Amino acid sequence: MVDFLAENNLCGQAILRIVSRGNAIIAELLRLSEFIPAVFRLKDKSDQQKYGDIICDFSYFKGPEYYESKLEAKPELQDLDEEFRENNIEILTRFYLAFESVHKYVVDLIRYLDDLNEGVYIQQTLETVLLNEDGKQLLCEALYLYGVMLLVIDQKMEGEVRERMLVSYYRYSAARSSGDSNLDDICKLLRSTGYSSHPGAKRPPNYPESYFQRVPISPTFLSMVIGRLRSDDIYNQVSAYPLPEHRSTALATQAAMLCVCLYFTPSILHTQQAKMREIVDKYFPDNWVISIYMGITVNLVEAWEPYKAAKTALNYTLETANIKEQAGRYAASMESLRPQVQQLLKEGFLREEIVLDNIPKLLNCLRDCNVAIRWLMLHTAESAYDPNNKRLRQIKDQVINDSKYNPKILFQLLLDTAQFEFILKEMFKQMLAEKQLKWESYKKEGSERMMELAEVFSGVKPLTRVEKNENLQAWFREISKQIESLNYEDSTAAGRKTVQLIQALVEVQEFHQLESNLQVCQFLADTRKFLHQMIRTINIKEEVLITMQIVGDLSYAWQIVDSFTSIMQESIRANPSMVTKLRATFQLNKHKNMFQVDPKQLLEDGIRKELVKRVAYALHKGLIFNPKAKPSELMPKLKEMAATMDGFYRSFEYIQDYVSIYGLKIWQEEVSRIINYNVEQECNSFLRTKIQDWQSVYQSTHIPIPKYPSVDESATFIGRLCREILRITDPKMTCYIDQLNTWYDLRTHQEVTNNRLFSEIQDTLGTFGLNGLDRLLCFMIVKELQHFLTVLQRNILKDKAVVDVFKALLTAVNPVKAIVANASKVYANAVAKTQKIWPAYLEAIMKVGQMQILRQQIANELNYSCKFDSKHLAAALDNLNKSLLSDIEAHYQCPSLPYPKEDNNLLYEITAYLEAAGIHNPLNKIYITTKRLPYFPIVNFLFLIAQLPKLQYNKTQGMTCRKAADPVDWAPLVLGLLTLLKQFHSRYTEQFLALIGQFIRSIMEQCTSQKIPDMPSDVVGALMFLEDYVRYTKLPRKVAEAHVPSFIFDEFRTVL
Repeated sequence: MVDFLAENNLCGQAILRIVSRGNAIIAELLRLSEFIPAVFRLKDKSDQQKYGDIICDFSYFKGPEYYESKLEAKPELQDLDEEFRENNIEILTRFYLAFESVHKYVVDLIRYLDDLNEGVYIQQTLETVLLNEDGKQLLCEALYLYGVMLLVIDQKMEGEVRERMLVSYYRYSAARSSGDSNLDDICKLLRSTGYSSHPGAKRPPNYPESYFQRVPISPTFLSMVIGRLRSDDIYNQVSAYPLPEHRSTALATQAAMLCVCLYFTPSILHTQQAKMREIVDKYFPDNWVISIYMGITVNLVEAWEPYKAAKTALNYTLETANIKEQAGRYAASMESLRPQVQQLLKEGFLREEIVLDNIPKLLNCLRDCNVAIRWLMLHTAESAYDPNNKRLRQIKDQVINDSKYNPKILFQLLLDTAQFEFILKEMFKQMLAEKQLKWESYKKEGSERMMELAEVFSGVKPLTRVEKNENLQAWFREISKQIESLNYEDSTAAGRKTVQLIQALVEVQEFHQLESNLQVCQFLADTRKFLHQMIRTINIKEEVLITMQIVGDLSYAWQIVDSFTSIMQESIRANPSMVTKLRATFQLNKHKNMFQVDPKQLLEDGIRKELVKRVAYALHKGLIFNPKAKPSELMPKLKEMAATMDGFYRSFEYIQDYVSIYGLKIWQEEVSRIINYNVEQECNSFLRTKIQDWQSVYQSTHIPIPKYPSVDESATFIGRLCREILRITDPKMTCYIDQLNTWYDLRTHQEVTNNRLFSEIQDTLGTFGLNGLDRLLCFMIVKELQHFLTVLQRNILKDKAVVDVFKALLTAVNPVKAIVANASKVYANAVAKTQKIWPAYLEAIMKVGQMQILRQQIANELNYSCKFDSKHLAAALDNLNKSLLSDIEAHYQCPSLPYPKEDNNLLYEITAYLEAAGIHNPLNKIYITTKRLPYFPIVNFLFLIAQLPKLQYNKTQGMTCRKAADPVDWAPLVLGLLTLLKQFHSRYTEQFLALIGQFIRSIMEQCTSQKIPDMPSDVVGALMFLEDYVRYTKLPRKVAEAHVPSFIFDEFRTVL
């Protein structure tokens, strides 16, 4: 008959594909369970208030129109809904595809069973497939895996969360309009069961059997599969565990499968006492905690509580005397096995001849160790006992007391067993590889010894005191031929014949009184030794390795082993050589996947994890500021933080040579990752489409960066730092003196901070920190500009009275080249009528200007440190930047010259380098895209001349505020206006500068005609603005002189 799993056997291939897919689906479900967006849990009050109207459970399907109309009634809800969709559709789609694949899996399994039933697969029926060894295994696995999928979904993804995700997916995807979508069926299968995995949660009635029956499966199939699992040893595991007391361990995988499959036919659990008694006697006479899949543990005491027959049958196992007997047995095992394994692990003890002579004993020792470790790990696991269940607590306490459970001793035995198994496996692999070669070599040696002895008795070979004996000569020749004729391929016959040959050599020594000749005796002894070695070598079989693989399965402890982490760390601290044993432990076969562990990499990863944990915590705790503190805590906390970071850094420098790792590289990589991740999280609050943890290039599941709850409006330490800097340099409270790079308090005139602040941040957070701060300020500027334009369009340009003032002023100043008649009155009148709109305008402009000053200071600090620490990089970047700009300019003058193509990332990538090295001008940056706005130049001109009376010129300090009660800070005002104008077409700036020039000329003309000798302060302010504008933008002076005659500038300089 054709092999069931042969490629041309459609029946076997179909079920093999289904089962393979089943394992892949469970892996995806387990992976996804780590990435459920927290918002779908609606745990926080803030989340409930914000998203309560857009995240719905299945109640949505009762009246979708009602929910949608509620959204449509509020534009802000629609906007939030759209933003939520953009942020979550990708992960929702992935969850939906996983849910859909579960439904498709069971549908495909049912279709396969129908095809079997209808004779689609020639000569194959359900019965014949179950008679085949592979077929039986696959059919049992197919049902079991479906059950595991359902349990994993319910354990790892709460019912309400599933429903909300499915509804959100339905609302946001094309599924609602797609006719062939099977969303209804998926929703029916995965609707909430009411189950909760939280300790103490009440189990829903008829759970999980009602859940398992949502998609009906053929009762005949269920009955036959459960029948096979009850009666057969489907994986032939008992051969690996010959001792009767090991039987429940041998059948543990099958027992787990049976437990899951029994939920499909709950009548057995409820009423069929004989069957349940048979199941318990065979699988659970000495155990009640099982691992159903990759370390997911189930305590049958709790699981079978609602089922009468199952509970009654299990009660025999749970009798106090039985628990005591089992726990006592494993306590005794632990006591005897520890010294036994330690003896075996002594240096030089496990030699080849000892291993070959004691294979059964060594395997028995391995079995005993693994069985004891398994039983104790499972039956003492915290996760297996609900602390709120009194009976479970009592059972657990009894197990711990009667087994004299000590986690350290158990873990030590696990490590020793792993090491022993590892050494044994490696030796066996080596011996298997050399088996034939050695056997042939022993055969040759034995045959040659016999030929030599034959020659000795021929009388020709001069050997002392040996008389010629033709009979012995012929006999030894025959023995030599017999040895030569032994066949490696027929190991059984060769083994039998070898034993007979050894016996013959013993007898010949006795019958012919050869003991008197020591050399002949030696030859005979050597030959017997070689023949013995041949027997040993022929006994090296691959079955031993397979048995070790089966016995050493640690998949049941996939999750439990995490509870031993602290013991592992303690052990390594006390004895670093323990790492070698850990290596052996985690090379164990974990559910048929070999994990090759590099101890050096393990150490490095451990160091990275600890570094990330400590640095992230230090930054979180160290950069929390009290806004009411006088003076600000900023500088002291930065100094303190710099000392902490320096301590970490020095520790790394110190240990790197001891453990032979690249300490500086690890430091740079991990600290930059922490800071960049926190910057990314902080910037998320400004983004519509947020970067989730699973999308972040900085976050890692392997070495995760911890997330801490926010302590104020900022999400992370970088946000708190940025907002504290903005608070202490607030233009309403401080005055920034550009020449000194210093901020002074407006009222006390005391220094608040200066550019040393940025050197301190550089010392604390490095280039990454300064760069991250700069990036965050960019986002803040964008938000401020967008908000400002919204206010301008919705409030100012919609106010008819204000727009009429703009129109009247435009008429009065046209043409701009001319001089405005009665200038003081015209300007003062326009300013007076628009007075109410300027406070909000001023605040926004100064905020932008303040952030631009900070960005300039950061760029200066970055550039200075780059030139100081890495002058070649700074020079290379500067040259590359200049040459790129000259090439681009040349291209615009002559389009035939080359220019970077659209798919070329050069300009994008070089920008990141330039910004990190501070080789850029924040004032030239375009932050937002804008449309044409009416009256824009006149609005900004009016705004500027409305602020000039609040300012005065001081020879030492430049333009300063007249009254602290009406604060205007000159530098933020100029830079804010400059940044705003930069976002629009350059003609707006031209018109704005022309209006300022006209203002200066008109007021000066009026002063001359009225014979006022001094230059008015407003004109000084306007001229100062033009001077600073030219200075900050690095434009030629002629830009200003195009609007103001040079004689006015000359007179202005005499004032200066």
